[in-house]
Amino acid sequence: MVCVFGSFVVNDPLRILDVFGLGLAVAVFVDATVVRMILVPAVMNLLGSANWWLPRWLDTLIPRLAVEPDVPYLTDEVSGTLTTDEETCT
Repeated sequence: MVCVFGSFVVNDPLRILDVFGLGLAVAVFVDATVVRMILVPAVMNLLGSANWWLPRWLDTLIPRLAVEPDVPYLTDEVSGTLTTDEETCT
């Protein structure tokens, strides 16, 4: 997208597209590098397991999907132990 928006800057008879093209190219570049490669992983590392916290009221609204619905046990991500499906709901 940086290349596409940067192409607006080259050979444009209207001056206004140069400004928009350069602004959008810089915004996409900063978003891709600073925000998504530096800021988001750093905040996720600081938050730890709180990244995956889900409110109880929302947990009841979202359907439970599984690749293998026959398997009665799930692995607890935090402790690494096997727990039943009923224990993870509480």
